[in-house]
Amino acid sequence: MSRPVAVVTGPTSGLGAGYARRYAADGYDLVLVSRDVERLEALATELRGSHGGAVEVLPADLADAAGRAKVAERLRAGVRVLVNNAGFGTSGEFWTADPALLQSQLDVNVTAVMQLTRAALPAMVEAGAGTVINIASVAGLLSGRGSTYSASKAWVVSFTEGLAGGLHGTGVGIHVVCPGYVHTEFHERAGIDMATLPSFMWMEVDDVVAASLADIARGDVVSVPGLQYKALTTVSRLIPRGLSRTLTNTFGRGRGRT
Repeated sequence: MSRPVAVVTGPTSGLGAGYARRYAADGYDLVLVSRDVERLEALATELRGSHGGAVEVLPADLADAAGRAKVAERLRAGVRVLVNNAGFGTSGEFWTADPALLQSQLDVNVTAVMQLTRAALPAMVEAGAGTVINIASVAGLLSGRGSTYSASKAWVVSFTEGLAGGLHGTGVGIHVVCPGYVHTEFHERAGIDMATLPSFMWMEVDDVVAASLADIARGDVVSVPGLQYKALTTVSRLIPRGLSRTLTNTFGRGRGRT
């Protein structure tokens, strides 16, 4: 029997690499999508050597329409799992940010998720099996958590929850993972100083991957890994939005980032 295929975007580090390694270990063939060809090839070599499955390298810039179209074409051929992990944040304030950078962020964090999910679903629905995992953030659940990044992740949460209802009964599942602070390259790349964040707020990649996949196996549409973040998001839903924004700006580093 042929092995199932999982497509992972943004797999060269952090959560994307974690999901790629986990699916390879679980017996999937991989399609890895990123701009960084050198790091893609390095990960592909690692996974072929450690797990023996097929690993396809698909270089593409998801901020570019042609790049998204190339990945969409591969998805239309049929895959079992799509992990929409690629995304980025930026430091600074919205009114000083480069408009082109803000548009690129929107294209990667939102447009790519929509277009790639749309490309993957028809074959999954026809087969009666498949899983889409969208990586959002706790920022998408909390009022005042930055501006464009938080808004993009709120879109991913809403999109996933709405689509989950439409897919009910098809055999295809869609899920959104909302991690908090994870030890990855994300904040360094964004230029955000995290030196003073309390240690108990940090999570490790493998723990987030394991917790989210356990939630998905139970059928949870929204996964919030970590007890600290489950508590935080639950409390935020119970208090007025104005108070939530104030607490986020005071304690949650809501300023100085887009």
